[in-house]
Amino acid sequence: MIPSGPLPANQTPADPRSLLALLRIPDPRRVVRSDWLQVVRFLAVGTSGYVLNLLVFWLSTGGGMHYIPAAIVAFAVAWTNNFLLNRHWTFRAGGDRMMAQGLRYLLVCLVALGANLVILHLLVDSGVAELYGQALAIILVMPLNYLLSRRWSFR
Repeated sequence: MIPSGPLPANQTPADPRSLLALLRIPDPRRVVRSDWLQVVRFLAVGTSGYVLNLLVFWLSTGGGMHYIPAAIVAFAVAWTNNFLLNRHWTFRAGGDRMMAQGLRYLLVCLVALGANLVILHLLVDSGVAELYGQALAIILVMPLNYLLSRRWSFR
């Protein structure tokens, strides 16, 4: 994977070249074992967040909460779980300021959520069942979430 060091002096975070570098697909010939283990940890954290999200959503709606606020509460609980696990276990990025990482990770998750909703809407409009559409949308958005998390949120 691409090392996540400081940007060169001629690039700023808003520089289109640096934004493209965040999304560049890693060269599989240069990927080392620790990078694959990091991907596995990221997937494990994501799975725990997905299950937690569904559990909180189910409990909230079962308790009478409308599904929109229930989805927001479930997102917030899952985001907190995923942030803490990714920060301390997946990326081992405990040295940086927690608030700065949290804000960057929230932005990444909101971008991923937006992409997920667009894909989900397109799939459902094309006749795919909602649950299957959500499952596929999550899978399709995961690489974007991982690359942005590794290269920006937890750099």
